[in-house]
Amino acid sequence: MAFSKSPTTATGFKPKNKLRRQAAHLSIKKAREAEKRDLRHRRKREETKDASLREERLKNNVPQTIDNKRVWDEPVGDDEDVLGWAVDVERLAKKRKLDQEAAEKDEEEGVLAKLKKRDQEPDADEDEDDEDDEDADSMLDSDNEDAFSSDDSEITKPSNKRAASPDPSIATTTATNMELSPEFLKQKFPQLFDPQPEPKILVTTSINSSLHKEADTLTSFFPNSTYIRRTAHAHAHKYSIREISQFAAARDYTAVVVLMQAEHEKKPDGLDIVHLPNGPHFHFSVTNWVDGKKLPRHANDTGHYPELILNNFKTPLGILTAHLFKGLFPAAPELEGRQVLTLHNQRDYIFVRRHRYVFRDKRETEKPILGNDGKPLKGVEDVKVGMQEIG
Repeated sequence: MAFSKSPTTATGFKPKNKLRRQAAHLSIKKAREAEKRDLRHRRKREETKDASLREERLKNNVPQTIDNKRVWDEPVGDDEDVLGWAVDVERLAKKRKLDQEAAEKDEEEGVLAKLKKRDQEPDADEDEDDEDDEDADSMLDSDNEDAFSSDDSEITKPSNKRAASPDPSIATTTATNMELSPEFLKQKFPQLFDPQPEPKILVTTSINSSLHKEADTLTSFFPNSTYIRRTAHAHAHKYSIREISQFAAARDYTAVVVLMQAEHEKKPDGLDIVHLPNGPHFHFSVTNWVDGKKLPRHANDTGHYPELILNNFKTPLGILTAHLFKGLFPAAPELEGRQVLTLHNQRDYIFVRRHRYVFRDKRETEKPILGNDGKPLKGVEDVKVGMQEIG
């Protein structure tokens, strides 16, 4: 009995026998892989002959991510005071500075143009002088238009349209500039911008929660914090967050941290932070909770005040959040503990990392530390940093 050969291409025919279907699927898969491999080798041979083809391919083959597709709002007038605007505060401040410098430069150039024209035509009558003045004014306007329509993306005319996103390929620092806080934030939340030098935090959980171990872990995360359980007794009084905040504020606590439990699951689902005595109240969703003991070769918390690193908080709400976390940690870290807490904001997710560092000599096989310009930093050519996760 003779068997027909399995098809090597997708013809729409599906054998009834399971073994033949598997053989047909493998043959089709191998044919597609061979076709991709031949295309890749042919493209490599062509790019070897002409290097511009590879440069053009890499230039066009830019992956689309959430970060480089993000579009920033362009506030106009009083809309800048809206807390929900997606505005890059640092970029907006830089744009305003450039606009101011361009306006001052254009004004100086306009005055010099008037003086030169008057020197060139000293015998002109008053009418001609008026016309020259009007020409000089119109020239000033045209200079302003040229300045606004220049190639620099930071200098644009104010409009209600969204501004172009910054180029993600440019290497810039991600550290949050805490000095660029908008004035309306300081007026609306003055208590966040004037934190206590020594915070005191009360940690608790949601009602009927079983996350006592996780809540106790937060006491090692936040310095000077105390964990108090919320009773689950049937006849006990169920204290609300408002009552707990009043209790904590009367005892000189600076913040209340509430760990929320997921419904029908024994894992953290959210984190509420109440700034005392008058708020505001922040809510964060917890999407990934990993205990430090589950990390391989983890370190143990030594109880020292950590150094705080706040990265990529750019919007008004992000800067407000950065000041909230800044007030939860002492302003004077204990450097002898060599502990660092990093809060990195990316795609509106805050990634939390706690580790311990040590300085050591650089090995011959390791690369030196590079700056934003891609060149080795001076003074630390032979120094490397070793890190150990705490979790």
